[in-house]
Amino acid sequence: MQEANTVTRPSLPSSQFPPGTNLHDRTIRLNAPRNLLQKTGVVLQDWLERRVAGASIHGDPAVYDSRTFSWAAEVENEWHLIRRELDQVMTFRDRIPSFHEILKEAGTITADDQWKTFFLAGIGMDCRENARRCPETMRLLGKIPGMKTAFFSILSPRKHIPAHRGAFNGVLRFHLGLLVPEPRSQVRIRIGNDFYHWTEGKSLIFDDTYNHEVWNDTDGYRVVLFVDFARPLKQPFHRLNEAFLNMASVAPFLREAGAKQKTWEKKFYDQPNR
Repeated sequence: MQEANTVTRPSLPSSQFPPGTNLHDRTIRLNAPRNLLQKTGVVLQDWLERRVAGASIHGDPAVYDSRTFSWAAEVENEWHLIRRELDQVMTFRDRIPSFHEILKEAGTITADDQWKTFFLAGIGMDCRENARRCPETMRLLGKIPGMKTAFFSILSPRKHIPAHRGAFNGVLRFHLGLLVPEPRSQVRIRIGNDFYHWTEGKSLIFDDTYNHEVWNDTDGYRVVLFVDFARPLKQPFHRLNEAFLNMASVAPFLREAGAKQKTWEKKFYDQPNR
C-alpha cells in the first residue's frame, strides 16, 4: 500500500518554537498555563496521556503505518466513491460553514472562511441531512471501528493552519486524500519534526496530540476526509476510553457545536432543490 510521502527536516520547521525544540514531544504547548487551575489541568492531562500511550495496542508513534489498520485499505479501495460525493458537495462550497463557525474553540487557529467543514458525524452532533447526501461515504465510515468524528476538511488556496495540538490522545486521526492540488510538495502537514504530503486515495493516520501544522501553498483546494476514531487500547483502558469519549457529548462546547451544525443544516436544506 502506498503511503503518503515523508520529508524529514533536520532543522526546526516552525518559527513559533525556539531552535532545537523537539516537536515529537506531545507535552510541548504553545501557551504556558497561566494559573494554578491551568497548571493542575496540564499535569493531569499529561499523566492521563502517558497512561493511554502505555496501553496503546499499536504503540505510540506520531504517525502510523496505515497497514496497521486493516480497514484503511478497504476505504482506500473505494475512495473514488467518496470523491464523487465530495464533488457534489463542492458545488456549494461557499455555503458550507467554516470550522470556527461550528466549533468555537477552532477560532484559536482559524478565524477566516478559508477552512470549511462539511460534517458527517461528530460527538453529540446530528448530521443526518449531510449524511443522507453522502451514502457511500457513510457506508465506508462504518468500516472504521470507534469512528467518532468525520467531515470533509476543505482548505482554500494559500491557507495556513498554525501549529497546534489536539485535546486528547484517546483518539487517532485518519486523513484520506480526496482532492490534492499540484504541486503536491506545496500541500503539506508537519507532524512533530517531519513533513507529510497527501496523495489522492491514500491514508495518513496520526496522533494529533503531537504538535502539527498545515499549509496549502497552491492555487487549488485541498480536501481530505477527516476522521477521529477511538485509539485501540488494552483492556480495561479501552472500555474506559470509550466511556470517556461518549461522555464528552455532554460537554458544553460540543453541545454548542451540535446546535450550530443543526441550525446550519435546517437553514440549508429547508431551501428548495436541496
